[in-house]
Amino acid sequence: MTVIWVLDTDHLSLFQREHPIVKQRIKQMNFANTAITVVTLEEQMKGWLNVINKYNGQPSEFEKLILAYKGLKDGVEYLNKLKLLDFDLPAYNCYQELVGQRIRIGTRDLRIAAITLSIKGILVTRNTKDFAKVPNLQIEDWTISSSPA
Repeated sequence: MTVIWVLDTDHLSLFQREHPIVKQRIKQMNFANTAITVVTLEEQMKGWLNVINKYNGQPSEFEKLILAYKGLKDGVEYLNKLKLLDFDLPAYNCYQELVGQRIRIGTRDLRIAAITLSIKGILVTRNTKDFAKVPNLQIEDWTISSSPA
């Protein structure tokens, strides 16, 4: 069985900004074995949409609006190249189990963890403090290690 490394939103952002260690780690493995969750897609798009929706119509703010739309477009094109994992029934069932365990992390993080657990993947994140609270979730932080797992 092929292991899938699931990039959390923080690692996806680092990869997009070409963080040297994260970029090196992805080069060391088959890119086809990396993915993001639909929750990470939601978080990235929400960021650009927030900037767009804050535009107040002032001519002095037009550059922010143009940049936000460019960021949204570029983000969609970039994310379209990545494997995208659904929040499907197995992920939902896993999520419900985690909710029942009263794990104290954010809702979106819990959904990302559930998706990762449902595919038996490894979550790649810097947020080890929160995600370590999720039983049986394998996590790695590629910003502190350059050797493959």
